[in-house]
This record gives sequence, C-alpha cells and structure tokens, in this order.
Amino acid sequence: MFDVDAVRARFSVFKGDFVFLDAPGGTQVPDEVAAAVARNYRDASGNMGAPYETSRRIEALIDEARERAAGFLGATPEEIVFGANMTSLNFTLSRTVGRTLSPGDEIVVTALDHDANVAPWLELARDKDLVVRQVNITDDTNLDYGELESLLNPRTRIVAFPFASNALGTTVDAARVSSLAHRAGALAWVDAVQYAPHLPIDVKAIDADVLICSSYKFCGPHLGIAYGRREVIESWRPYKARPSANEPVGHRFETGTLPYELLAALVASFDYLDSIGGIDEIAGWERTLGEAFLAGLPEGTRLYGSPTMEGRVPTFLVNYDGIPSAELSVALAKEGFGVWSGDNYYALALYERLAWRDALRVGIAHYNTLEEIGRLNETLGVLVRGAKAASADG
Repeated sequence: MFDVDAVRARFSVFKGDFVFLDAPGGTQVPDEVAAAVARNYRDASGNMGAPYETSRRIEALIDEARERAAGFLGATPEEIVFGANMTSLNFTLSRTVGRTLSPGDEIVVTALDHDANVAPWLELARDKDLVVRQVNITDDTNLDYGELESLLNPRTRIVAFPFASNALGTTVDAARVSSLAHRAGALAWVDAVQYAPHLPIDVKAIDADVLICSSYKFCGPHLGIAYGRREVIESWRPYKARPSANEPVGHRFETGTLPYELLAALVASFDYLDSIGGIDEIAGWERTLGEAFLAGLPEGTRLYGSPTMEGRVPTFLVNYDGIPSAELSVALAKEGFGVWSGDNYYALALYERLAWRDALRVGIAHYNTLEEIGRLNETLGVLVRGAKAASADG
C-alpha cells in the first residue's frame, strides 16, 4: 500500500489543513528539493570549466542531472536538453527544426494540445510559409486517429501532439501517433508535461523524436526537460554561441549558463520520486484517488473527458449548470481547497470544441489522500446544493 502519510511528512507545506488540488498548475515541493537549491549555492556556486573544486562539482552535477533525466524518460544522457520551461524549449527547438523546412511543408497539431505545442508552430508557419493542420477529437474527447491518418501526406514534416491533455486529463496513444507520423516521413513531437507526473515514459518504446516536459509538475524545480533522438537532433544547426560545445549533442541547444541550482533540485526530485517507488507506484495510488473522486461527484456534475480512470491521468474538468465555476473556486478556497477555475486552460481549440465557458479543474497528485478527496466531494456537494437552492428561492 502506498504510504501517503510518510510522503506528506517530507513536505513542510502539509503541516496545515489546506488541500492542494491544483497539480496541473504545479505540484508542491518536498523539503529536500528546496534544500538542494541552498546546498548548491553553498557548495558549487560558480561555473563549469575551471580547474578547481567548485567547478568540478558543477560539472559532476550537470552529468548527474543528464543521467537522471535520461533514466526518467528512457533516453540516453546526450539526448537530454535543459531549458527554462517547456514553452521556451519548444520555441527554441521548433525554430531550430524550422531551418530544415521549406515553404508548403506541413505541420499537424491537435485539438487536445496546450498552446505551448501549437503557438510555436503557428509562428514558424507564419515566418516560413508553412501549413498547419489540426486533428480534431471524437465525441468522447479522444484524439481522432482516423482523421490524423487522413491528414498525413508527403508534405507532412512534424506531428505535434500531447501525451495527456492539461485540461481534460485525456491520454493519447503516443506509440500509435509516432508510427503514423513516421510512415508519412514526419517527426513525432510530444508534449509530455501533463503525462510525466502521473505515468511512466519510455521515449524509445513510443518511438518519439522529440519529447518535452517540465519538472515543476512532478515535485521538482521550474525547469524544462527535452529529449531529442540523437540521429535527428545532431543533424540540426543550433542557435548558439560559437565557442559553446557541440557535445553532448543535447548541450548544443542550451543557450548560456545553465541554472545549476535548479539542476541540483532536479536531481533531488528524482531521488525523492525513486524513494517512494517511482512513477509506477505513484500511478497506482493516483488511480485509487481518481476513482474515489469520480465515484463521489455530486449529482448534476458535468464531467468532460473519460468517466473512468481508463485513458486519462487524474486531471478533471467539471462544471455545474447555472453555477459559475469562479464562484465555486472561491467558495472552495474559503473551505480550504485549492481548485482552479478558468476558461480555456491554454487549450484553445479544445475550449472552442467543447464550449464549457468556465469550469473547475481538479488536479490530483500522489501526495493527496483519500480523506481529502472525500472531503472535497462532500464540500462540493454542499456548495452546489446551496447554490441551486439559493437560485430557486431567488
């Protein structure tokens, strides 16, 4: 059984009663990850390339961070690229691959995508006279694989898609999409920001060419991590300072000095995840939490996405007819629950397709408890019934 009490004891933030259910916006951080930042500043402040101890510590830290990130994604260390965040990395790498594209070449995106995996391609298309096509979703909010296949043609160069929706939690069969992309001669380009905290990733198994995630979604620092298949990215001409090294190959896409204190925090976050059983253990516990949430939703809930834990991560979008989600979010905060209210959640095409206006997004993480989920459902039910009663009286 997953020992959630032992997990929570490692977070100072959980000494209070507030319930954090906002994981898609960023998870809470265990004390050891925060401590790693301070320790790096004390023990290894400076820069790489110098012939003394602090510099050697920085170089060892970079090597370890690459190895640990590679292990997390199923890659090799030289295929890892660090950046400020997923969005910045995606703009950088899309601009770089853009040097290989010609007017009329096509890029495919999906209606499930966060705009961080759409806007870079739209901007590139504007600059390079490319064509961007969008794959829709089915009525059950899954990616329309048939439509995807029909859009692919000899001019398709990139198929950009999410591993999991940041709004609905819906997952995508990444291996299937990669296979379709490769049959068309295109690259498979994966946004794994919402998937990486919840389910294990093996970039070789899904045959991705590029995959990007953010460590602040799995109890780490604000840092972007990208995987690029070596035989693909070593053929690209990077935007970089000329003296900067070309090896390891991933390093050539890292501009300027890396945030070493965040790399130290990243290593600490991987230590933390490993110590609690890794993503496999996390996935099992989060499935239990998700099932409890779905089973206890109050009457009248409109749930977008899968009604079960099949084909999803524990990110849920709900609303209630006649009750503004913004009001519910504020009321829940007063009762001690951190739940977001928003409109598009950066998934612009999905928002247009499902037209939910505004909705509550509940994001469960492995540090949540069954007791917290039960209290959330109970409190949400009381608030919804109260709002409906007030509306009827009015």
